[in-house]
Amino acid sequence: MTTTSDDSTRSLPGRPPVVDLATWQAARDELLVREKAHTREADAIAAARRRLPMVELDGTVEVVGPDGPVPFLDLFQDRDELVAYQHMWYDGALHQGQCEGCTTTVWHMKDAVYLNARGVSFAVLTTGRWEEVARYVEFMGYAQPWYSVRGLEAPIGGQMGHVRCFLRDGGRVFLTYSTTGRGNEPVNGSLGLLDMTPYGRREGWQDDPEGWPEAPEVGAPVGGHGAPICWYWRSDADGAASWGPTSRPVPQWTRPGAAPEETLGRHGHH
Repeated sequence: MTTTSDDSTRSLPGRPPVVDLATWQAARDELLVREKAHTREADAIAAARRRLPMVELDGTVEVVGPDGPVPFLDLFQDRDELVAYQHMWYDGALHQGQCEGCTTTVWHMKDAVYLNARGVSFAVLTTGRWEEVARYVEFMGYAQPWYSVRGLEAPIGGQMGHVRCFLRDGGRVFLTYSTTGRGNEPVNGSLGLLDMTPYGRREGWQDDPEGWPEAPEVGAPVGGHGAPICWYWRSDADGAASWGPTSRPVPQWTRPGAAPEETLGRHGHH
C-alpha cells in the first residue's frame, strides 16, 4: 500500500520520496548495516581510547570557585574520574556575548547523576574572572560546578573549548583524554537527534539531496564570514536565527530577565 499526501495543502521545499512500508523497510534495513558497522567502529575507538597513555598533573594547583581557591583535586569530589568541559570566555562581555558553542554544550549537561553513578564527577572550567563567571552561572541557572582557571597552563587552563577527562589515584591526578573540534558533539544530544531527521542540522557542509532546504541567510558570525555553521545556536527575541547585535545563545531566552541588547559585548565587535 502506498501512502500519499495532499500536496495542495502543504508543499515542503524538499522531501524524501513517498513509498510503501515494505519498500521503506528494505531501504531502512540496508542503511542499518552501515549503522551497525559505525556502532562497532565507535566501540573499537572507545576501546583504543581506554588504552591511551596518561600524563601526570599537579593536583594541588588551585582553581577558583564559589568557595574561593581550591585545589584541582577537589573537583573529583572523592570520585576516581572527572570529566571537565572547558568553556570559552570573553572578558567583560555581556551575557549574550558569551560563546554560543560552549553554551549549547554545557546546557546539555545540566545534571550529572548518571556520571556520578559510575564514579565520575563533572565540572566546567573557564578562563573568565570568577566575579564575572559567578554572575553568568547565576543568570543561566547552571547547577553543575564552575571554576575559573584563569592564568593556569594547559591542560587545566590554556585554550578552552574542549572536553577533557582526568583520573585520580589517591592524591595523584592524570590527564587521560581530550577532544578537539567536533569531538565535543557527543555531549550535545540535540545534534544526534537532528541527524536522525529528514533535514538534519541544515548546515552548509551537509550532503543533502537536490532541493533540500538550506540554512537561513542570517549574516556572518562574529569573527567569521558567510553563513554560520550552527545558525540555530543563536537567535533574536522572536526566535529567528540571527547573529546580529540583539541575538543571544538560544537557551538564554528561557532565563528570567533576558532582553535584547545593542551589542554582543565582545571587545572589538559591535
